[in-house]
Amino acid sequence: MTIGEISEKTNLPESTLRYYEKMKLIKVIRDKNGRRDYADSDVEWIKFIRRLKETGMLLKDIQQYSELRYMGDSTMPERISILRLHRRYVLEQQRKWNGYLQNLDEKIQYYEQSIKLQNT
Repeated sequence: MTIGEISEKTNLPESTLRYYEKMKLIKVIRDKNGRRDYADSDVEWIKFIRRLKETGMLLKDIQQYSELRYMGDSTMPERISILRLHRRYVLEQQRKWNGYLQNLDEKIQYYEQSIKLQNT
């Protein structure tokens, strides 16, 4: 599929897809005219890259994971290690954000109670 088609399927701009290719996160086959020819399997891979980025994985770690992925199934143990490490990071961030949320809820509750007292 073309870069425009995969852009639509992944909801990423073409410039991002070119960047991913430049950074060696994705390897794209070229047709006889030199145009990018994405495979169906690239769609899920690109979506996974996006999820890794959105959960805070560093680009260098995504690059390492991608390199291992393209090396084949023999690298699965190493990829699991990377994902487990990132999972711990995501859980740590989740705990941190839950604390922030609790603090906001407490502040909102304080203001609501203050307003209520002022109106009585």
